Amino acid sequence: QVQLVESGGGLVQPGGSLRLSCAASGRDFSIYAMGWYRQAPGKERELVATVTSSGSTNYADSVKGRFTISRDNVKVYLQMNSLKPEDTAVYYCNAKGVKRYYGYFEVWGQGTPVTVSS
Repeated sequence: QVQLVESGGGLVQPGGSLRLSCAASGRDFSIYAMGWYRQAPGKERELVATVTSSGSTNYADSVKGRFTISRDNVKVYLQMNSLKPEDTAVYYCNAKGVKRYYGYFEVWGQGTPVTVSS
């Protein structure tokens, strides 16, 4: 089974920065896309940013110009700058890939909370 583990969340003041990290582990797999999603209390989970194996990136309109996603093989990072209170949410790492004897898969991390408050 492929597993994802996130880290880097915490409490930060408005205008501050955080860097989230996510690492995949397992056997006989390769990943072709990774991304970050977030879910605020009482709201639906939403896409934040994704990056493919070709390097293509996609960002939610609400984070463009403030967040940057990057990938290093089975690791993905989210640099968050100029944070706003509305960025407060649990952030989840996501990966899509293929695994031997199984085929395509999609896996989620456990989530890391981010709180932006004075």
